[in-house]
Amino acid sequence: METVELKVEGMTCQGCVSSVTRTLSGVPGVQKVEVSLADSRATVTYDPAKAGPAQLKRAVENAGYEAP
Repeated sequence: METVELKVEGMTCQGCVSSVTRTLSGVPGVQKVEVSLADSRATVTYDPAKAGPAQLKRAVENAGYEAP
């Protein structure tokens, strides 16, 4: 397992946090997701054989948020 920290821009409330958490949790290979509204960050633990940072960023962007 590997862990990556992603910057997530555009979150304004706990509903946004829930949306990002749900979206990232749905990516195959993701084991754990922690999203911080205050820090605008998502910490994701994933199986590198099934997912990677590019897929995780794409999932965040597809949910309507920025992942620079």
